[in-house]
Amino acid sequence: MSDDNPHSRSGSAAKSWLERIAAIFTAEPQDLSDLEEVIAEANTRNLIDTDTKGMLQGVLDVSKMRARDIMVPRSQMATIDIDQPLSEFLPILLENNHSRYPVVNEDKDHIEGILIVKDILQYALTPDVEWHLKDLLRPAVIIPESKRVDALLKEFRQKRYHMAIVVDEYGGVSGLITIEDILEQIVGDIEDEHDNEEGSDIRQLGSHVYLVSALTPLDEFNESFASSFDEEEAGTIGGIVLHAFGHMPTKGEVIELGGLTFKVHKANSRRLVQLQVITPKTEQNDAE
Repeated sequence: MSDDNPHSRSGSAAKSWLERIAAIFTAEPQDLSDLEEVIAEANTRNLIDTDTKGMLQGVLDVSKMRARDIMVPRSQMATIDIDQPLSEFLPILLENNHSRYPVVNEDKDHIEGILIVKDILQYALTPDVEWHLKDLLRPAVIIPESKRVDALLKEFRQKRYHMAIVVDEYGGVSGLITIEDILEQIVGDIEDEHDNEEGSDIRQLGSHVYLVSALTPLDEFNESFASSFDEEEAGTIGGIVLHAFGHMPTKGEVIELGGLTFKVHKANSRRLVQLQVITPKTEQNDAE
């Protein structure tokens, strides 16, 4: 007699799926395509949800990556010069909102160490106390471009550091990578308190420079910047910029649209997150 109990069928499906995963791991496959197919099938059968599928896929993707694949490139590194006084590098801290910065001597190939922003707070609030930037630096962790990302994540956790400097085969600095860069490959973009401040889809950084959420509704953007982007083409400013690029841009890419300059401030492999918008220097802007 056949078993028409839906719970029994569901249990059998789950058991079959788990058996297939177990079989794959037991066989120690040379590639991950079989496992990716099982994960996709599990999602199709509603055994795992889409978010779980995305994270599992992210884990598999990270296992294939090297540091060079996800590092912040040298040209986009925000750094501080060892000889800069606080008054000169404070705007760098305010603009980038990072917790750690490489400190360089003359150029980015000469990394003196890593500055953790909280280490300067006590001195910034007591201007009469003499201090030197070099005395606050933490050692810089140096890794090759070929470093496996999954192995690097393990080191980040075990040794409790959060940033590594990536160098090429000649010892020149190629970029940097943080623990957040790795985690975002697995779970998607990790937003912090600066990404989604209520009412701050558009935040002014300077007289002509703004930080704009890519999800800012297009009508709100048009009103704020007196622009006239077609609201039938996209619902957000990120959609307009993405369509104009014609590909998924990476951090630092620049495009000019409607008299405005758009620079990708933050993005991941899935979507645009934040844009830096630079307005033309007009008399009206200068008067503001």
